Amino acid sequence: MPFRTVAFVASEHDEAQKALERMLSAYRHVSTERADVIVALGGDGFMLETLHRYMHRNVPIFGMNRGSVGFLMNAYDEDRLFQRLAKAEEVKLKPLHMISTDTVGRTREALAINEVSILRASRLAAKLRISVDGVVRMPEMICDGVLLATPAGSTAYNLSVNGPILPLRAHVLALTPISVFRPRQWRGAIMPHQVTVKIEVLYPQLRPVNGCADFTEVRDVASIVIREDQTTKLRLLFDSEHNLEERILKEQFLL
Repeated sequence: MPFRTVAFVASEHDEAQKALERMLSAYRHVSTERADVIVALGGDGFMLETLHRYMHRNVPIFGMNRGSVGFLMNAYDEDRLFQRLAKAEEVKLKPLHMISTDTVGRTREALAINEVSILRASRLAAKLRISVDGVVRMPEMICDGVLLATPAGSTAYNLSVNGPILPLRAHVLALTPISVFRPRQWRGAIMPHQVTVKIEVLYPQLRPVNGCADFTEVRDVASIVIREDQTTKLRLLFDSEHNLEERILKEQFLL
């Protein structure tokens, strides 16, 4: 797909800022509001920030790694940018929509590209009740927390707490416990992406809990409802030889 106009954005780190200077001097560019495509220079954290910031534009984003891990990024190369963009493969992602209610009844909404997590906020373990599509599936779980991850986010926090890696086209979500104490043998669940998950905090005053949807954090949570947002679509561009689906497949064979 040919792109006529490009905008560059970069994280505040030195390597990303130096790369930004070189790109701005090498290519014609426009503002992010006028661009056909946005090139993000940084790491995975900055890519998430960029996706959130320009979610309203429905513009494809091509990342180049000037950070550490760079799972969501392409290799950095200053040459033949428009040729790479023309050959790039597009991946469309849908975020999770979180509605949280705190202990005094206030609600807050947020979108998450990677995961929605709920974590204990004191020395006491959290006690949670989990329902799926209105059916209580876990009457009580004693744990540090639990998270619901998208396929794109399954290799992030979800993987670090021994959650499963999800193929992009599987259309499933991973519900993964964090340091679960009871029930001891429960390792989580893989569910269809259309489900609605409700997590209720038992004894929230005694055992306070915080919730987080990517960068949005809410405190003193009483309950959280999570479902896939069907109205928002995120567009990422990847070099054909290094696409996201291939990376997720490779990740499952790493020792």
